[in-house]
Amino acid sequence: TQVLGKSLRRGVVLSTGSFLVYEAHKLISGFAEVHASFKVEDVIEQADYLYGSGETEKLYRLLVQHKNSDDAELLWRLARSSRDLAQLGSTSAEEKRQLTYDSLEYAKKALEKNESNFAAHKWYGICLSDVGDYEGIKTKIGNAVIIKEHFQRAIELNPKDATTIHLIGIWCYSFAEMPWYQRKIAATLFATPPTSTFQEYTTNSHLKLFSCLYAADPNFYSKNLLFLGKTYLKLNNKKMALLWLSKAKEYPAQTEEDKQV
Repeated sequence: TQVLGKSLRRGVVLSTGSFLVYEAHKLISGFAEVHASFKVEDVIEQADYLYGSGETEKLYRLLVQHKNSDDAELLWRLARSSRDLAQLGSTSAEEKRQLTYDSLEYAKKALEKNESNFAAHKWYGICLSDVGDYEGIKTKIGNAVIIKEHFQRAIELNPKDATTIHLIGIWCYSFAEMPWYQRKIAATLFATPPTSTFQEYTTNSHLKLFSCLYAADPNFYSKNLLFLGKTYLKLNNKKMALLWLSKAKEYPAQTEEDKQV
């Protein structure tokens, strides 16, 4: 009996030891699997799939886990997804504000990690413009030159990026449309205030850029069609304005911004 008891106790100890080894192995394997699942390339691939599928909330939940990442590719995507989430109609005003400021921080961090990343420059410019909506017209106009510099840098790094070319056009349109009181604010902020007129806007080929973007990819962006129409309207060409505004109206609305357009 004593021998049997010792044998049983020894068996329990061995079994317990084996169990602990097995559990440790599972734990280590689990860590390995988690580590493997967090490979930057895998996360980016999944993120791009979700972005293409319009899964705004899922995309944000995926990327926000990596907000402390040192990878610029992850960070600018997080900036974009934070902004997209802020644009949803279901997002509260308080959440929208927080997400807007968060997106700027993520874009800024992406730039710090890789100054040569064109998308980081593009999204920094976009997010800086969004933050201006909360900080007043003086700040928004004061940031205008910085925003344009980042868009221009993005184009230098990637001359074929249609979105950035579109954004430069929007920038010029905004200054051409600026009311007198905003021009007065601009004059107090800059020794030589940034300006643009619709005639200058057209001469500088920004209208042509919108048209070229449409020719290259008719379904590029609903807002591109809208601004083609608005620009022709400002130039008093109602026939062309009607053409482009009709195309904008008929554009298949997939995002919240498409619906606003």
